[in-house]
Amino acid sequence: MSDYPRQLDITPIGRFDHTVDLPGSKSLTNRALLLAALSDGPCYLTNTLFADDTERMLEALDALGFKIEIQRGHNAVLVEGHAGVIPATRATLNLGNAGTAVRFLTAALTLGKGTYTVDGIERMRQRPIAQLVAPLRELGATINHTHSDGYPPLEIHANGLEGGELRLAPTLSSQYITALLQIGVYARKGLNLRLDGPITSRPYVAMTLGLLEHFEVPVEASDDLSSIDITPEWIRGNDLAIEPDASSASYFWAAAAITPGSSCTVNGLGTNSIQGDARFASVLEKIGARVVIRADHTTVSAPADGKLHGIDIDLNDMPDAAMTLAAIAPLLDGTTTIRNVGNWRVKETDRMAAMQTELNKTGAQATINGDDITIHPLPDGRLRPATIDTYDDHRMAMTFTVLGLAKQGVTINDPACVAKTLPDFFERIETLRTQASPAH
Repeated sequence: MSDYPRQLDITPIGRFDHTVDLPGSKSLTNRALLLAALSDGPCYLTNTLFADDTERMLEALDALGFKIEIQRGHNAVLVEGHAGVIPATRATLNLGNAGTAVRFLTAALTLGKGTYTVDGIERMRQRPIAQLVAPLRELGATINHTHSDGYPPLEIHANGLEGGELRLAPTLSSQYITALLQIGVYARKGLNLRLDGPITSRPYVAMTLGLLEHFEVPVEASDDLSSIDITPEWIRGNDLAIEPDASSASYFWAAAAITPGSSCTVNGLGTNSIQGDARFASVLEKIGARVVIRADHTTVSAPADGKLHGIDIDLNDMPDAAMTLAAIAPLLDGTTTIRNVGNWRVKETDRMAAMQTELNKTGAQATINGDDITIHPLPDGRLRPATIDTYDDHRMAMTFTVLGLAKQGVTINDPACVAKTLPDFFERIETLRTQASPAH
């Protein structure tokens, strides 16, 4: 990771035309690492993301006794699966602020035989996990909250998982559902999951089902995903090329959309993508950007007349990319309302409050109404110089950097927090600048 200063000034960029090759998706990498470890054979994972969240998963799998060969020079990992067996019988895992690692491993450890502790940094101890612990207990797990009820740290006393039928009300995070789906095949009775009501961030559940299919897990799901059945069997040890990170792609697509005369193509993300955030390009098209989507790449270009307009849109399906829209909303012609993103509050920080606070610093008026946020354009198009607090949240740093590419006066506090998912983010932004015409 680069040795970033405590503060980083972002300067506007000129017109550019660039093609980007991004590292693998964080969401896919952490799912694939765990599924590979639980599989019945070796799995070779390519285009693997190496960033804070995935490093926590790799460290945890190593601590649990899984054999892992990391090939950083090839962005690859070879994982020897143990067919649903957790090799270690005792382990204490500190997973930092990696929400996927905490949730996925909490569920996976119930398959073991022994005692395991799952913990993280102070912010992780503020992130709720009761909506995962309660259903795991229903399926036969013994899990204790050792500090505060409903939150990590957790102590898991494992002796395999009984499984069976489980009915869930809507959850704060789709990761709770994913955590259950990834272990259902090794529960003694399998998993018969019934979901009552809307699914938060539904595309992430669909992504998980796509991966389970890749690893040949016997799963049957209704079209609306309200009913998902997994038969007791095995996860097959198959190789996987991990898709580029669509949430990270959103920053580069948005930069092209807001920079007159610019265009950016992201390879590896197109109509074939299983990531919901790959559809963020279509959101940019709705506000006026020009978009071309092919099977294996997507190009976003600024509108010919340079004008982008505000929008009223429900982005529950893509809460991470929704932050990118929020950050560029002050530049749009008209008010923007982003609806149904209440789960921002349980992310790396309370993103709802953080986004409102930092947008207001720039002179853009942001107001919150329940799970919706409304953002007004900058008065007279002028940005008030602002030092953006990032709250140890990578997405706060990256989204506001995009705003700074369009308007002078954005400074990012603690830019190193991007290491959570894209450690070389700022170097990649500079590659846009090297190809750009001078900003005016």
